Amino acid sequence: MKRMAWIAALGAVVFAPMAAQAHGPTRQKVTVTVEVAAPPETVWEAIGNFQDMSWHPAVDHLEGQGGNEIDATRVLHLKGDGDPTISEILYKYSAEKMSYSYRIEAVAVEVLPVTNYSSHLTVKPVEGGSEVEWRGAFYRGYPNNDPPENLNDEAAIAAVTGVYEAGLHALQERFGALD
Repeated sequence: MKRMAWIAALGAVVFAPMAAQAHGPTRQKVTVTVEVAAPPETVWEAIGNFQDMSWHPAVDHLEGQGGNEIDATRVLHLKGDGDPTISEILYKYSAEKMSYSYRIEAVAVEVLPVTNYSSHLTVKPVEGGSEVEWRGAFYRGYPNNDPPENLNDEAAIAAVTGVYEAGLHALQERFGALD
C-alpha cells in the first residue's frame, strides 16, 4: 500500500508540471455595452443589417453576399495601409430579438491578433433608450505556448475591446448617451 502511495505522489510531482506546460491558450471573452438615447428599433435599423458596417469608424467599406440569411458573408475593408480585410460569416440572425452572431472566417493576425473568433451583437430596450451589447469569444493570435507580445492573450483582448469600444462609441456619438 505504501508503495502505491509513493508511486502516486511521485507521479503528481513529475507529471503535474508537464501538464501545466502543455496547456496552451485559453478561450478569451470580451463584452462591451453602451447605452444610447434612441429607441431600440432606431438603433437596430442602424446596425442590424449584416451587410452594412458603415456605422463603425474603422470600416472603409464592405463586400457581402446573402443579406441577413444564415451563412451570409461579408468582407470588411478596414481603413489603413495595405487594404486590411476581415472575412466573416453570419450564423445566427433574429430581427425580432434584434441580434445577430457571426464568426471570422479569415483575418491576418497583423490586422486582428485572434483566432477562432465568434461574436454577438444585440440591442435591448432600457429606460429612456437602448443598450447595445457586443460580445465575443476567441483565442489569441499565437496558438502555441510562449506567444510573442503582439499575439498573446493581452494583445488579443486589447484589440477586440478596442474594436468594440470604437464602434459603440460611434453609436453613442450618433444617438447620444443616456444620462
